Amino acid sequence: MVKNATKVRFTAPLQWSTAIITSNPIFSDLQQLFKLNACADWPDIPALNGWRAAKDYQFVDNALLAADGRYYEHFIFETQQIPTRAENWHDFFGALIWCLFPKTKALLNQLHMAEIAEHGQQQRSKLRNKLTLLDECGVLVCLEPEQLEHSELLRQHQWQQSFVTKRSDWWQGVRPVIFGHAIYEMATMPFIGLTAKCWFMPVPAGFGHWSLTDTYTFLDEKLAQQIANTSLLLDNQQLTPLPLLGIPGWYAANSEHRFYSNVEYFRPKRTAQQGN
Repeated sequence: MVKNATKVRFTAPLQWSTAIITSNPIFSDLQQLFKLNACADWPDIPALNGWRAAKDYQFVDNALLAADGRYYEHFIFETQQIPTRAENWHDFFGALIWCLFPKTKALLNQLHMAEIAEHGQQQRSKLRNKLTLLDECGVLVCLEPEQLEHSELLRQHQWQQSFVTKRSDWWQGVRPVIFGHAIYEMATMPFIGLTAKCWFMPVPAGFGHWSLTDTYTFLDEKLAQQIANTSLLLDNQQLTPLPLLGIPGWYAANSEHRFYSNVEYFRPKRTAQQGN
């Protein structure tokens, strides 16, 4: 899924730190939308529920799931309650994604349940694997009409062309938005090797200048519409690798062009002889 060159298992910080959020531009949207700079400690379940836009689902302590015995996806589907571990970065960011993408997250749960009904709980289908990949590692690469070429540049691993030669397109006609909560978790301690998965999404001209509220409302609606067509999830043109720290503005070192010369991180596209 996501790994670094030495294949050391990632461990998130054990303690809450507002500085982790405020010092890293990757968290800029979350900081503005949820005023995280004002949180001196972990936001608790009532605080998370206070941030929900959609009230048909609610966050509950993970102990309820442990006591209940149902499978995680079953529990959410049947109770409209989202088990959330306290003082846990992974679940904290997962809750924020539920707040920002309620329609999409509910649909992901429904699609998991449909696959479980067809294939059983233990056998993970190809579609369920794709759902999980988007849910954990997805980054929406929002492309205005004049910048659609970046989808092919990124698919073909033309990192220099997208991140360096056409750098000025980023945050103008190319707007990245993190959907995968595991990516947010690993961004608490960013490392060379941190790799997300692209979900390419055409957006209207001027999208990069929309308010954050309008941006996320649109993306939730649009992404839910797209993944309802499950053939898109199974399309190899989606969920292609994205070296996250290469995104302009999200990592200080990438202001130097030589940063992109690390071919262990910015890997060239494999040839047909090398395999997919």
